[in-house]
Amino acid sequence: MKNKQIIEFNIDEMIFGGESLNITEFDKKVTMKGGIIGQKVKAVIQKKRKDKIQAKILEVTEKSYLETEDVCSNFGRCGGCTILSVNYENQLKLKSEQLLKLFHKFGHTEIENIDVVGSPIQQEYKNKMEFTFGNEEKDGDLLIGLHRKNSSMSIVDVEDCKIIDEDYRKILKTTGEYFRKQGLPHYHIMSHEGYLRHLVIRKGINTEELLINIVTTSQIDFDLTDYINILANIELNGNIVGILHTLNDSFSDTVTPEKIEILYGRDYFYDILLDKKFKISPFSFFQTNTKGAEVLYKTAMNMIAGEKNLIFDLYSGTGTIGISMSQRAKKVIGIEIIEEAVEMAEKNAIANNISNVEFIAGDVKEEVSKLSDNPELIILDPPRAGINPKALKDIIDFNAKEILYISCNPKMLVQDLIILKESGYEIKNVKGVDMFPNSYHVECIALIQRVKS
Repeated sequence: MKNKQIIEFNIDEMIFGGESLNITEFDKKVTMKGGIIGQKVKAVIQKKRKDKIQAKILEVTEKSYLETEDVCSNFGRCGGCTILSVNYENQLKLKSEQLLKLFHKFGHTEIENIDVVGSPIQQEYKNKMEFTFGNEEKDGDLLIGLHRKNSSMSIVDVEDCKIIDEDYRKILKTTGEYFRKQGLPHYHIMSHEGYLRHLVIRKGINTEELLINIVTTSQIDFDLTDYINILANIELNGNIVGILHTLNDSFSDTVTPEKIEILYGRDYFYDILLDKKFKISPFSFFQTNTKGAEVLYKTAMNMIAGEKNLIFDLYSGTGTIGISMSQRAKKVIGIEIIEEAVEMAEKNAIANNISNVEFIAGDVKEEVSKLSDNPELIILDPPRAGINPKALKDIIDFNAKEILYISCNPKMLVQDLIILKESGYEIKNVKGVDMFPNSYHVECIALIQRVKS
């Protein structure tokens, strides 16, 4: 076989992280992004290595026996969902199997099975979506949607997306129709020219409050008054509490808030999580599946026993975990690098009459070494990049009896667990929680206990 050769084969296995394998039809295993076990695919060879062939799927020629569900019009083209066609019970089984294989691959063979707790809702669950202005083909009509799979340049229309609710779909459709009529150019990431960049919608699932953020460059001075009036007159289930205009002239294809203007209402919204009310700003982190987050935190709380004197909540965000766990501790100390999130966390604690939590603004790798008290429990909820090695060493030095590691990237979790086990800890319990139905992502919680100093 040669590079760029097109081959056809069955997908034999799925591995954690959104990859799949063929291990039976060639002298080397074939790895590729995407794919569902049981599918027959046509793929092009990209790289040949000593032990494997890397390929890119061009076309699914035969569906999997697992694909029994209705999908949206852009399934397979949009990068938003990968396993929408698989019924939910089988999605959870696949995620459970993949997590267990990942743990065993990194030597944690003492874990015999990992249950994955399902999300209470599997469709229309997202409370935040970031849409991009662009076109599907060069010089095509203006679209607002999501990036086409494996493409940073092409945008696909997602007006029938199944992971967002009808309010999102109406706002998305209205926005697209309005700006197409205005003839305004979208931002081109190669030439760095254009005006329209992103539309970010956030919604309080339990409060029905909507916060809309239109993101543009400063290259055109355009009056958005008519757009605001049109949005205000859409018939929605929820209530628009704020419309923002963010100016972003950075070269990066991410929403960078260089300047934020409130066009209507306020620059925050509220949501309720486990009977506690949280104030959420436009750029602060909040779990994107509210109902799933309630399951995540309940599962985490059920994994620890008794009341603790002191809990460290590291990477504490807007305080959702620390405030939720405050009933299980005499004191909680949270650390978060984003100052805006710390301000929100402090306000959220006051709003919920929680007095036994303290939040510190700063980088965990720097701030944790300044703490002198020894916690009984440390809660870790790091970003996808994982924990800085220096911070992990300082965390271990606290000699806490228990560590509850909540991971949105289990690939980093299993690596950190190796270091924790070498430092005198052992894994007592592992649970998966499905925060991202219809995608390959899954959250993972590990309870680790100290067995020797």
